[in-house]
Amino acid sequence: MSITIIDRYIHRELIKIFLITVGSLTSVLYLDKFLFIAENIVNRGVSIWDVFLIMIYISPSYLALTVPIGVLIASVATFNQFSASNEWVAMKSCHLSFMQTMRPVLIFSILTYIIAVIIMVYALPWGNFAYKQKTYEIIKNHADINIKPNILNYDFKDLVIIAKKRDKKFQYRDIFIADSTQSKSPKIITAKQAIIIPNIELLKVRLELTSGTIHELGDKLSEYQTIKFDTYELNLSLPDTVQLEKEALVGHRELSINLLLKQIKEFEKKGLPTFAAKVELSKKFAIPFTCLLFGLLGAPLGIYSSRGGKSGSFATSIMVILLYYMGLIFAQNMGKSGQIEPYSSIWIPNIIILCVIFYTSYKMQKDLPFNFTNRLIDNISTVHKLLSHFYLKLLPGTDDNQITLKEYEANRTVTKKPLQNKFNLN
Repeated sequence: MSITIIDRYIHRELIKIFLITVGSLTSVLYLDKFLFIAENIVNRGVSIWDVFLIMIYISPSYLALTVPIGVLIASVATFNQFSASNEWVAMKSCHLSFMQTMRPVLIFSILTYIIAVIIMVYALPWGNFAYKQKTYEIIKNHADINIKPNILNYDFKDLVIIAKKRDKKFQYRDIFIADSTQSKSPKIITAKQAIIIPNIELLKVRLELTSGTIHELGDKLSEYQTIKFDTYELNLSLPDTVQLEKEALVGHRELSINLLLKQIKEFEKKGLPTFAAKVELSKKFAIPFTCLLFGLLGAPLGIYSSRGGKSGSFATSIMVILLYYMGLIFAQNMGKSGQIEPYSSIWIPNIIILCVIFYTSYKMQKDLPFNFTNRLIDNISTVHKLLSHFYLKLLPGTDDNQITLKEYEANRTVTKKPLQNKFNLN
């Protein structure tokens, strides 16, 4: 068996598990937006094409997370399978060193790194900005103002509106409005006639009232006053657009590298803090670099987690992912607050993982035991076993006697029995 055949075999296994992992995790993350999409389809009559575009626009933000995770799980699961089925022993018997078997992993990691860079640098700013613009467009084109007679209306923020009669679509009679937009001086407005004039382009509504009275209460009862008017106007926002207007503002995730650099220069001239923009600029290169790190780290972890089976490799992957992203969030917050240099703060978890890779690669190349790693994996597998017993008890109709979990030890020995010939050749 030549090395090129082994390289193709490792590539095939890595790509297969990587695509399954990324597809599954991305589908799970889509569930967060399904409620919003369903609401727009039912209430606003959004077309299937618009829903498809929304899913395309939000995909880069999900792929920026799932691609590095997919690389780690693919590397761990692939080499876990090699070790469990003794294929790793067969590779070593063919005089293949650890560094030689890591060559296809390195190529795979570099390809995923390039994909992650494209996602972070180009696709993520485009997708986030296009998603907010599309959402704004949907609400603008499908905005509906519907104040039904004799029914309290809460569509407008800090306003309660009730009308006794509707003459036309946007014309009402005998209207009552409780206005609490100014919490210190709430108002009660009554009017004989009201006309709603919507401005869809600006997502605003102008409410024209005629022949009415404003009842206003101050801090004290003695400050109560009434004001009669012939015409009075209220400027309101369309329903469900207050939060959208906040989200429509361009944030750091929507800015490209050039725009981030430009913003940093402008903030420095004005004397404003630039920590958040610098951290976001560094993240566009630090997060894709984890594809290289996770790929190289996953191979030795997969080999030494084979004693725990597939569940052991899964538990190891989850532990690494949690530790990394916890460190990433902590370093990011420290960088944004200025406690750590913002450009280098986001690279601290990567530097730690790189040191672990040097340690594990040296041990694997020299075929030295992982005493610390063995104890760590044993503890993880023990916790997983205890949690498995707990989950089995929660499953309805599960007989614990039908499901048995095999125990293992780090230094477990296997005894071989001689094969007995059961066939009589005489």
